[in-house]
Amino acid sequence: MADTRNMRIGDYLVEKGLLSQENLMKVLAKQKESKGKMFGDVVVDMGFISDKDFAKALGERLNVKYVDLDQVTFIPEVVKKIPESVARKYNLIATELNGRRLTVATSDPANFYIFEDVRMITGCEVKAVISTKSLIAKYIGRMYSAGSAENIAAEASQAAEDDDDLDLENLDLSSDRIENAPIVKLANTIIENSHRHEATDIHIEPFETYTRIRVRVNGDLVELMPPISNLIHGPLITRYKILSGMNIAEKRIPQDGRMSADVDGTHLDLRVSNLPTVHGEKVVIRILATGNVASRKVTDLGMNDSNYQKFISMLKVPQGVMLVTGPTGSGKTTTLYAALGEMAKPNVNVITVEDPVEKEIEGINQCQINEKAGMTFAAALRSILRQDPDIIMVGEMRDQETSEIAIRAAITGHMVLSTLHTNDAASTVTRLVDMGVAPYMVATSLIGIVAQRLTKVLCPKCKKMRMSAAEDNELLGIDHSVPIYDAVGCPECSNTGYKGRTAIHEILLCTSRMASLITSGAKADAIAVLAKEEGTRLLRDNVADLVQEGKTSMEELIRVTYAV
Repeated sequence: MADTRNMRIGDYLVEKGLLSQENLMKVLAKQKESKGKMFGDVVVDMGFISDKDFAKALGERLNVKYVDLDQVTFIPEVVKKIPESVARKYNLIATELNGRRLTVATSDPANFYIFEDVRMITGCEVKAVISTKSLIAKYIGRMYSAGSAENIAAEASQAAEDDDDLDLENLDLSSDRIENAPIVKLANTIIENSHRHEATDIHIEPFETYTRIRVRVNGDLVELMPPISNLIHGPLITRYKILSGMNIAEKRIPQDGRMSADVDGTHLDLRVSNLPTVHGEKVVIRILATGNVASRKVTDLGMNDSNYQKFISMLKVPQGVMLVTGPTGSGKTTTLYAALGEMAKPNVNVITVEDPVEKEIEGINQCQINEKAGMTFAAALRSILRQDPDIIMVGEMRDQETSEIAIRAAITGHMVLSTLHTNDAASTVTRLVDMGVAPYMVATSLIGIVAQRLTKVLCPKCKKMRMSAAEDNELLGIDHSVPIYDAVGCPECSNTGYKGRTAIHEILLCTSRMASLITSGAKADAIAVLAKEEGTRLLRDNVADLVQEGKTSMEELIRVTYAV
């Protein structure tokens, strides 16, 4: 093997099998166009390699240790050894201090001048470790902004008491005064901190004497900061209404709007919903990270081996319908995008119809639904069929018309991917029939159904072991006690007991026996029985496996799959 230390990183990635020679040429051409952009940024932006894999490979090549910052316990005094302005300028963060030796995570460990600067400022010897740009930006945001939200809220309520004339409705939005107004800073900080906590939604809720701000992280609502004074509720809501294009004079009816923000180099698309309540207007903001996000690979979906094999075999079928089902926020779109990423080759035409387009994917034609303009799912699907597609993704089968067109498209030789809101794989078939699609059409076109849920993963630092009791064994479907774990809660997991989520899947393949059962008009129970005979692992079985592996708790098993 050649000496790798002098090898260019692109050639090193090719040698390691992480990048093909053909894709390396594409990246180098794109880098030339983008004038001054680093190779690592370009290859990650183009989606040929994940930022983690790139950082690991660069670390290997430069002989610098890779550190996953999600696994680091940060100590505020150590982090603040490096001033915020320097951390942001060079995109680096201090991870530990041993005597006079400061360990610093960076995405550019070969840049000697950066460390010279840090050494001069901190007076410490600097040891570099490598991590990804996005993780470093996230933790710079999280560590330096902790505490600032409360200070800004206090400043804003003080300003509201002192200064009754901050009238956002009549303020000149282009003036410097608005950008520096505490209420504007607070509105921005709430969004920034929510994104850094990996929240999916922000709830701003008015009560009689205070306003509560909560965010949904890992499926649970947690307080983002202590309650704020109700004096600043009105101006804060007005700020969001201005940004999202709502009518600020109208306070009696619900309104919807959208806005965008850039946080730590990620472009966020924000959906804002406003609802009048007894004590004022409640706002909920849904956070969608858009931009050219390199979507998840099929191998990153958390499927066990048998489910993964079934899923891959479904993607090989040239025509038919593949459905992903589950409640809102169960990761259906992520699964569909991963499937599209696997199927989108240069020789096929892929078109999607979505509402909204959640992630832009390179090389795929994506259409946005616009009900007001008459661009409905059904209308878009009709015109897409005249666009010579090979693969069509329909964001959601909402009604009979959309379902019928999609199923006809599958029968006439197209691959159709879509989602439905149902509880499990078997009831999806009966839902389509209830929507008015003939059973024989469902049976002819269906390739398979993936039902999925997201289940929380226990925090490895604080989970507590116990032996399962009789009622646990009954739910787990076993006849003897096994070691299982309960959630406890520690600073590492914000006292929730859980850290992150993983998906569980139930995959039903439409075999010839299944097709004849569907044609005969069978109900969900009969379909589930046959699916189990043919090797489908139900959602409950998958969570039971995770409980026995110590990855999740009995609480989660009951929350995710309990049925009366």
